[in-house]
Amino acid sequence: MTRTTYAIALGSNRSGRAGRPEAMVAAAAARLGARVVSPIIRTPPLGPSIRRFANAAALVDSDLAPSAMLAWLKAIERDLGRRRGRRWGARPIDLDIILWSGGRWHARDLTIPHNAFRSRDFVLVPLAAIAGDWRDPVTRRSVRQLRTVVDRRRPRP
Repeated sequence: MTRTTYAIALGSNRSGRAGRPEAMVAAAAARLGARVVSPIIRTPPLGPSIRRFANAAALVDSDLAPSAMLAWLKAIERDLGRRRGRRWGARPIDLDIILWSGGRWHARDLTIPHNAFRSRDFVLVPLAAIAGDWRDPVTRRSVRQLRTVVDRRRPRP
């Protein structure tokens, strides 16, 4: 496998082994050995959770194939205190592969690019801060362009 770059979304809305959500995101980024990490933003909850999230994005260079990268992310989540639970519930850490420099990938347990990232401001805002020119291999739009589309769809007060 040749060295590739992964764009990883990091999120937390519950304290864990490293502390408060912002500390959990920072600890996960450190364990990833991220080449670059976006600023951490606070975002409203998605789904039934009532706790605000701390979200960031990181670029990670690796020789791991996508399935092996996913297994490594799940091991980091477990090590930081994540346990299986309710979908969309509170969690100490959530790590998702959003994009990778290899383009598209599909396996039973993993699809790259991430299926929902194009509509998620909490992913696009931090990712645009560190990789705004990275192109979605499906739409061919840059992360910055995708963020603009989401901004336009947001209702205005």
